[in-house]
Amino acid sequence: MEQTGKNSIEEQDANQNTKQKPLKRWKVILTLVLIFLTAVFTGGVLWALASWSELTMDELLWHLKASMKDANPDMIRSFLLLVVGGAFLLTAFAAFLLYFVRSDPRRKRRVFRVLAWTPAAVLLMGIVTGWFGFDVGSYLKGYFNVSTFVQEHYVDPGAVKITFPEKKRNLVVIYVESMELTFMDEENGGAFPKNVIPELTKLAKENEDFSGSSGICNGGISLPGAVWTMGAVFGTTSGLPLKTPLGQNGMSEADDFFPGILCLGDILKKEGYRNRLLMGSASDFGGCSLYYKSHGDFEIHDLGYARQTGRIPEDYWEFWGYEDAKLFEYAREEVKELAAGDRPFQLVLQTIDTHFEDGYVCPKCTREFKGNVYANVMNCASRQVSEYVHWLQQQDFYEDTTIIITGDHPTMDKDFTKDVPETYQRKTYTCVINSPAEVKDPSKNRVFSTYDLFPTTLAALGATIEGDRLGLGTNLYSDTATLAEQIQLPELTELFETRSILLEDMFSGTYVSPGILRDRKETTEIKYTDQK
Repeated sequence: MEQTGKNSIEEQDANQNTKQKPLKRWKVILTLVLIFLTAVFTGGVLWALASWSELTMDELLWHLKASMKDANPDMIRSFLLLVVGGAFLLTAFAAFLLYFVRSDPRRKRRVFRVLAWTPAAVLLMGIVTGWFGFDVGSYLKGYFNVSTFVQEHYVDPGAVKITFPEKKRNLVVIYVESMELTFMDEENGGAFPKNVIPELTKLAKENEDFSGSSGICNGGISLPGAVWTMGAVFGTTSGLPLKTPLGQNGMSEADDFFPGILCLGDILKKEGYRNRLLMGSASDFGGCSLYYKSHGDFEIHDLGYARQTGRIPEDYWEFWGYEDAKLFEYAREEVKELAAGDRPFQLVLQTIDTHFEDGYVCPKCTREFKGNVYANVMNCASRQVSEYVHWLQQQDFYEDTTIIITGDHPTMDKDFTKDVPETYQRKTYTCVINSPAEVKDPSKNRVFSTYDLFPTTLAALGATIEGDRLGLGTNLYSDTATLAEQIQLPELTELFETRSILLEDMFSGTYVSPGILRDRKETTEIKYTDQK
């Protein structure tokens, strides 16, 4: 009797299993697709935060809207291998689990229920990690806190008088990737026990870094909107933060890069300067070439140019393009060519070897800092920049040439600066060489941001600026207070994070500088006169 009852229960279970409706294939496929997509999203967040420790929402949004063309292949391979590959393995594992229990409908349904919740769990993990990692809360707080800060402090270059000397000086600007004052020793104002960049330290102490009589080197503070390369370049040449409005499309045309404002390149072009950019990576990445072409009509001599002109083979690739040793070699040729012309010139160099992680170790690098590859690469950059400057000083055209060396932004290599105290104020390296301008108060140690380099660069060429302010920057040769000297740094940082309607109008082209409107009117009047 008991045996019969037992058999009856087993038969009922078997019948119940038989009656279980099979899982619909579309549900299984949809679940696996969602697992893959959410894994790519979350993996991408983790990968970005691991690769760019100081990545901000401004930078992230900028790169999503600007061109990602010609991104470093190593970076793309890393993303495909770690993120896409990892998502594929997770999805394959989920599919294997379902296949493994395929013969038992009840177990298969249990496994499927668990897997059906996996995309939600993975997505939640990505959202939470991204929220705190990218400091989305602060970004949204700034976005919804509309401020008139930019409107109140912005000085349009087209609305003030800028007077150049009769004999215009040449300009060489060297953006040294990720170069900070921090890498000096404490005695010279840095935060390291041993000076990683002694040559650059010597240049700063022998020339102008706006440190006054403090006895230690000085540099620019990187504020929001200028903490990555393109943001830094834009900030130092326009005096504005590179902030991308939510809800507006990306850029596509040559005049889409803040088309209604005047920048350093525009001003120099109008003064008859020949503008040229020399860089070893591809200039399309991050909207770099778009900016330089639309603001100063720069001649772009980048990785593609070097290949086209036979400087390097078509398939040549080192690190992000070609290494800085070649950049400075070509820079000698190019500055000679520019100097031989009948126009003043601006030559902008953008180095790349010191990009994180650990940079690029070239044959010129030594092993002075044992076990610290990045320190050796930074040390090598210090020597190469110094050698190029000393070479420039031996040329006939040097007498009429001003040199500006600046770090574009603080390094994003968290490991390299892990021992730097949080109380230490990190600053970008800053040095002006062979300028006819004189500091009004030689004893004053200026507190300044990289935005102040815009008017300071013009002053370093001997130009006078009505009011000594342009953009959100101040001429450091003057005695006019910078924003960083007027407003406490925490408050100033927060103000730069707030949303500005004026800045959004500049981005869209709704705002047009009085200087541009004046030039258009003059051009129209000239054409009308010619027709008459």
